[in-house]
Amino acid sequence: MSQQRHIDTVIFDLGGVLMHNGRHSDFTKRFPPDVAAEAQRIFVGEFGVDTDHPWHRLERGEISMVDCSALQKEAFAAAGIEMPARPVPEPTTDGAPTPMLTFLPNDEMLDLAARLRQAGLGIGILTNNVREFRDLWRNLMPYEELFDDIVDSHEVGLRKPNPAIYELALERLNGTASRAAFLDDLPSNVEAAAALGMFGVLVEIDAAPAIAEVERLAGLV
Repeated sequence: MSQQRHIDTVIFDLGGVLMHNGRHSDFTKRFPPDVAAEAQRIFVGEFGVDTDHPWHRLERGEISMVDCSALQKEAFAAAGIEMPARPVPEPTTDGAPTPMLTFLPNDEMLDLAARLRQAGLGIGILTNNVREFRDLWRNLMPYEELFDDIVDSHEVGLRKPNPAIYELALERLNGTASRAAFLDDLPSNVEAAAALGMFGVLVEIDAAPAIAEVERLAGLV
């Protein structure tokens, strides 16, 4: 192990980082290319800022998924964009209700988190998420055994890129911005972390470069 450790804390996003799916592109790819950008704007708003868009309010826990979906449906109709049918998921083998979304864990990222924690770093999750999705990812694995803390936007009434939610995540991990790395799949969220003095790491579809960068910062290589 290298003696050059630049960070003591690492904070992971969930969708698109610890999970393979959960990126905005998972939604917009269901639309024709000529309306995909507008569909994303209607669905999640201007994601690089924190506003009163229905999706932002949903992530802050201010409204329900039912309320948000109704407002989105009106906005799509006003824009003349037809909502595509939801993909039909594979039926469950035990007869249980089919979930609205199936999260797919990224084993390489989870392995990185495990190695970082074993090396003595503080490890946390900071996710913009919604109440209705909570059980879909919380039941996948024993997060309390893998991570030191989880900040879920709908539980704390804050969402990225509001600086306050990054500061809260750092406080709960006893971390300092200048010694912390933050991984996210959205450039605006990474930029917000960097503006606070954190090491911002953008996670692309190929997560290998991001993993290598965190390994370097943590002195694992």
